[in-house]
Amino acid sequence: MAAFNKFNQFVQDVCSGVHQLQTGTTHVLKVALTNTAPFATNSVIADITQLANANGYTTDGLTVGTITGVQTSGTMKVTGGTDPVFTASGAGFTARYAVLFNSTPTSPLKPLIGWWDYGIGFTLLAGETLTVDLDQANGLFTLA
Repeated sequence: MAAFNKFNQFVQDVCSGVHQLQTGTTHVLKVALTNTAPFATNSVIADITQLANANGYTTDGLTVGTITGVQTSGTMKVTGGTDPVFTASGAGFTARYAVLFNSTPTSPLKPLIGWWDYGIGFTLLAGETLTVDLDQANGLFTLA
């Protein structure tokens, strides 16, 4: 499984109340794909060069679904959601990074949370799929 990396701005956004990540909230998390390495200093989805809107990829990617947050001994673990499954069509597409962001806030617009680096670019041909595995045992991510 690819390692999760957080965006620096996410820490400030959490402290500023931008994200609502506990059980029962209406914030919608999404996963977008890119070939361009994200920088820890990126802050909103517009900072990310996403794949072209074609061949089975749609701009802003796929919804993660309902998430839950559980705090134990001062550590918040965010879990839940459904593993996004991208299915290539036509000429397919190549990606390397999956970027997690919150599509609900409007200020800032679509703030970033973190990304997974698969270590090498991979190409999906028509009909092939990529499942972004949301680690339910350890959480999508933890805050301590």
